[in-house]
Amino acid sequence: MTSPAATAATAPAGPFRAAANPVLRVPPAAPAEAAAHFRASLAFHADVSDVAAALAAGGDAGFVVLDSRSTEAWDQGHVPGAVHLPTALIPEQAEALLDRSVPVVTYCWGPGCDGATRAALALAELGYRVKEMLGGFEYWVREGFAYETWQGGERRAADPLTAPVGGDDCGC
Repeated sequence: MTSPAATAATAPAGPFRAAANPVLRVPPAAPAEAAAHFRASLAFHADVSDVAAALAAGGDAGFVVLDSRSTEAWDQGHVPGAVHLPTALIPEQAEALLDRSVPVVTYCWGPGCDGATRAALALAELGYRVKEMLGGFEYWVREGFAYETWQGGERRAADPLTAPVGGDDCGC
């Protein structure tokens, strides 16, 4: 990977060279480097809408969803069909609950929590193929998808800041 100093030294002349604003102070990566970075990012992450669409399509989604939070958090609400396995228990219980040939998508509370990242790391170190669900349970609920609690199923209206009003697809 090219260092920021090397990137700056090879940056094209023009608006990127001496940018005074904080966004362009370090110039954007070359297109090929950017493509490699974003391709790699998609290999590690899935978003809530894509996970929900894959699960709703019926049949085998080709992956299992894993909730890495505590039992109290799980009881409060979780993705329907998810496997509950708190991160601390992954080394002892993953093999009994998960098939290594099936990719795992981890989630925790939301973007402010790195529990899904820690769970994904623990699973990867045990030999599982894994992705992290961006947004976690918070965005699952905010985007209006059904969820389960210890009392049964629930669903909230979609937050218009996270999902399109009156549409099923954000277009991204």
